[in-house]
Amino acid sequence: MNGRSQFVPTEGRVVALCGGVGGAKLAVGLQHVLGERLTVVVNVADDFEHLGLHISPDLDTVLYTLAGLSDPQRGWGRSDETWNFMDALKQIGGETWFLLGDRDMAMHVERTRRRLSGESLTAIAIDIARQLGIRSAVLPVTNDKLSTMVDSTEGELEFQRYFVGRRCEPVVKQIRFSGAQDACLSEEVLASLDAEDLHLIIICPSNPYLSVDPILAVPGMAEKLRATSVPVVAISPIIGGQAIKGPTRKIMDELGLEPSNAEISRHYAGLLDGLVIDIADAAGAGDLGVDVHPAPTLMTDLQSKITLAEHALAFGESLRATHKRRIRPLRSKAHHDKT
Repeated sequence: MNGRSQFVPTEGRVVALCGGVGGAKLAVGLQHVLGERLTVVVNVADDFEHLGLHISPDLDTVLYTLAGLSDPQRGWGRSDETWNFMDALKQIGGETWFLLGDRDMAMHVERTRRRLSGESLTAIAIDIARQLGIRSAVLPVTNDKLSTMVDSTEGELEFQRYFVGRRCEPVVKQIRFSGAQDACLSEEVLASLDAEDLHLIIICPSNPYLSVDPILAVPGMAEKLRATSVPVVAISPIIGGQAIKGPTRKIMDELGLEPSNAEISRHYAGLLDGLVIDIADAAGAGDLGVDVHPAPTLMTDLQSKITLAEHALAFGESLRATHKRRIRPLRSKAHHDKT
């Protein structure tokens, strides 16, 4: 199955759990194949208030990417961006550590206006996706406040202060998700996971610790994945012991975790039926404790995104045909202590 698959399902819905850039790349491939049959559930623990505006970095990355508006060089924000607002803000002594482009500002201003008028984050995301011509459903995992907090050598930092303000330089000791205990899955997310025509759940190759774990931390999400009758497949973000994008490798090293597919498999233990790994790592596929499918996982252009999406979908379909879902046990306390 290492070539383009001929067994991609032609019916049924797919839910993809997604963070920022890496997850959004796969979401593009999935949308190309599935169209309106795809629901992307997005991390919102990176959200924060800045300059009086509600900023949703991962949600915006997914929206811009699926709409064909993202900047391919930076990997975030909009293409053909200008920076007049930031230049003017700097001139009068304002905070400029978090860059907001002129085009991007429209999203933040409109989202903030609608939030202040009482609309939920989900309702706003659904409407903006429609306005941008996105065929797939894009859903924040929760409408409640959820914040990633990084316990570091410089004390506890909000995620954006760690990621953008300090450029991931402080050593990470622990990661926690403030507000997770009181957060609720949105009705729309619950409906997507309970849909009668749901065929597959995919965990995108987003950072497991910063992008996927906050989704799983919302009460009910991990339980839904353990109990679902459809396969759950993850795409490993590790290729040859390295993470292609972002601080995944650095964080794994600092938390004392081996940067390997075996560690990714352990991290998601109890949730997965299958793991997609890169073809370069196929030699160790038999020791991961889960069904494995080697595929080219490096996404450099549209075709490679589509190809990986086809592999993930075909793998999930093969698991539907040959495996019976089991209720998965709780992940170990050791897992939670690490993150």
